[in-house]
Amino acid sequence: MQRTILGAVLALMLAGIGMFWWQGRAEIAAKAPPPPALPPVPPDDALPLADPGERKGPVLPEVSARTREEMRFDRFDRNRDNLISRNELLAARTDPFRKLDKDGNNLLTFEEWAVATVDKFAGADDDGNGQLTRAEFATTAPKAAAKKPTCKC
Repeated sequence: MQRTILGAVLALMLAGIGMFWWQGRAEIAAKAPPPPALPPVPPDDALPLADPGERKGPVLPEVSARTREEMRFDRFDRNRDNLISRNELLAARTDPFRKLDKDGNNLLTFEEWAVATVDKFAGADDDGNGQLTRAEFATTAPKAAAKKPTCKC
């Protein structure tokens, strides 16, 4: 019983001290000087006009036209050696792995899931050297979904 009463008294004392401390902080902030004034903004018509004269800027870089398949290949080719190793192909497959675990119990291991990817890699690797060339990689492209007509005419 004494511990309960002592705990209640100490809790009230701490709450009171906290209240006085909080009010003291607010009072100090109220007496703080105002922030310095910002410099005036010039009106829009006072903006300077720049006349480049005969000067020319640098030539804009040219964008190389890459096909969709080249961009897809480059997403997987992390070290830019124009070859995709098995590890490079598997590194990008973690999100689809999470989608395979439908019930969310994590009983499907990565090794079990990787069998499908390794089989796909082996099927695409025609020369069996453990790396995919651009032509071999093109065979792994996902099949396009059939487009539905936008209107019922």
